[in-house]
Amino acid sequence: QVQLVESGGGLVQPGGSLNLSCAASTSIFSIMTMGWSRQAPGKQRELVATIKSGGTTNYVDSVKGRFTISRDNAKNTVFLNMNSLKPEDTAVYYCNANFLRVEYWGQGTQVTVSK
Repeated sequence: QVQLVESGGGLVQPGGSLNLSCAASTSIFSIMTMGWSRQAPGKQRELVATIKSGGTTNYVDSVKGRFTISRDNAKNTVFLNMNSLKPEDTAVYYCNANFLRVEYWGQGTQVTVSK
């Protein structure tokens, strides 16, 4: 079983930055596709960014140029660096891991962008 623990959420003003981290308890982290999703109140969960084992990244259009996903395989950790945050980025952010079509999810961390 893979356990994912997110950290780094909080309250930030529009235009500010936050860095999310997700630590994974698995020996196969380096070969897993990792991602970040978010769910705002009353909305469906949205895939925000993914990073494959080889480092290829993908982003939803709404965060391109503002968010950066990265990973440290030595520390079994994936990061989401978020800049130029907007109120519409407010959501619970979830880390997920995918291996052989099996997905694992963290418990989520709240990100609130407000004055």
